[in-house]
Amino acid sequence: LSPRVACPQSAQYGSCSLRKMSVMEALELLDQLVDESDPDVDFPNSFHAFQTAEGIRRAHPDKDWFHLVGLLHDLGKVLVLFGEPQ
Repeated sequence: LSPRVACPQSAQYGSCSLRKMSVMEALELLDQLVDESDPDVDFPNSFHAFQTAEGIRRAHPDKDWFHLVGLLHDLGKVLVLFGEPQ
C-alpha cells in the first residue's frame, strides 16, 4: 500500500478553524446553494438530506449508522460557500 498523501483541502480545512457549526447548522447552510448536479430541484437541499435518511431508515430499519450516512452524505457541499468549486 502506498502512504496516504494529504490534499491541500486537508491542510486548509482539517483543523476546523475556519468555522465550527452543528450538523443542523450545516444542513441549513446547504439551503443557500444551488447544487450544480440538481439545478432544477425546487425544494431545499436539507430536505433532500432528510428524505434520503428517511428512505434508508424505511429500507434498513436495523442500520442506524446507515440512516446517519444518508443524512450527512451531502454536507461537504457547504465548502462551496467558502470558495471551493462544486
